[in-house]
Amino acid sequence: MAFIDLFKAFDSELTLKAKRDAYVSHLNRIYRNNLDKAKIQTIQGYARFTDDPEPTVEVNGRKVTAAHILIATGGQPSVLSDDEVPGASLGITSDGFFELETLPKRSVIVGAGYIAVEMAGILATLGSKTSLVVRQTGVLRNFDAFISANCTKELQNNGIDLWKNSQVKSVSKTDKGLEVTIVTKDPEKKNDEKISTIEEVECLLWAIGRQPNTSGLNIGSMGVDTDERGHIIVDEFQNTSRPGIYAVGDVCGKALLTPVAIAAGRKLAHRLFEGKKDSKLDYSSIPTVVFSHPPIGTVGLTEEEAINSNGKENVKIYKTSFTPMYHAITSRKSQCIMKLVCVGKEEKVVGLHMQGLGCDEMLQGFAVAIKMGATKADFDNTVAIHPTSSEEFVTMR
Repeated sequence: MAFIDLFKAFDSELTLKAKRDAYVSHLNRIYRNNLDKAKIQTIQGYARFTDDPEPTVEVNGRKVTAAHILIATGGQPSVLSDDEVPGASLGITSDGFFELETLPKRSVIVGAGYIAVEMAGILATLGSKTSLVVRQTGVLRNFDAFISANCTKELQNNGIDLWKNSQVKSVSKTDKGLEVTIVTKDPEKKNDEKISTIEEVECLLWAIGRQPNTSGLNIGSMGVDTDERGHIIVDEFQNTSRPGIYAVGDVCGKALLTPVAIAAGRKLAHRLFEGKKDSKLDYSSIPTVVFSHPPIGTVGLTEEEAINSNGKENVKIYKTSFTPMYHAITSRKSQCIMKLVCVGKEEKVVGLHMQGLGCDEMLQGFAVAIKMGATKADFDNTVAIHPTSSEEFVTMR
């Protein structure tokens, strides 16, 4: 991964944190300049809806109203309180990771989602002795089972200490760092628990999900409905339950990806200001990459989802695993796995899943094909590019 290669190239004066902070500041200046060039007024501060009859937002004591109000406040990492897990506040989240100024010698990551997988991979690759604590038997449980099982195996191949069927019971601080107490349950024996301790931990990172930034917005006063987790409920056109108020992005709790929020915002703008009344984002077949080691690329339905919606008899699976040619001269070798999920007599490709070297870069083109309704025959009729890993998708039998 280029991210890791860059990090290893830095000396003591050019740290990851410094480069990251500088890059983010650069992006912020670009966005601010674009707003200024477009003559968009910017009001900086914490906003909340008022109880006025018309939709109104108050910022720094100033009230602002408009015919259209968009909520795009995003989300933030979920955290546990010390009441839920004693000493939980001694840990950090993915936000805190970028505040680290030195590489922790010993790290513990808690979580099984893509952020936990990515953080564990980064720390382990950089040389931190890393443990990953997951509640069940593997990671990325919402992904295709083929990917979940392989990623779990690759984490262990990378030297990450995987604690399955485990949860953090407590955290305490000692003169040698943090002491993380873990309870591990035997899934076959409900009352069988084992208590273990990881000592001298320099970094405990919670990656247990994300929550919407809706607290303090006072959206209830506007009649904007939310779900039990605080996500704003919207229809297919990003309308909330209150006319004139819309929401896009992570605050809606669906497809938590930056490009999704951008795409949904553009579609909404076309509808509101260009008269394109049918403009809306199609949330199906959204490509996703997990920057694990090696990276994961996935788009469309999992095998289980395809079977549930089409029936097992109407689903056909093609899959392969191989060692990429890149590893012909390397001592450590990593497998590449690929899977196509097809439905119907025409074998329409409704899902594509892969993990291996270069899978992050090769996904975009295949995502276009799947979005256009490509069939297995279309894949087969495409001439392979040799020697590449991606050619496996057009030569599967």
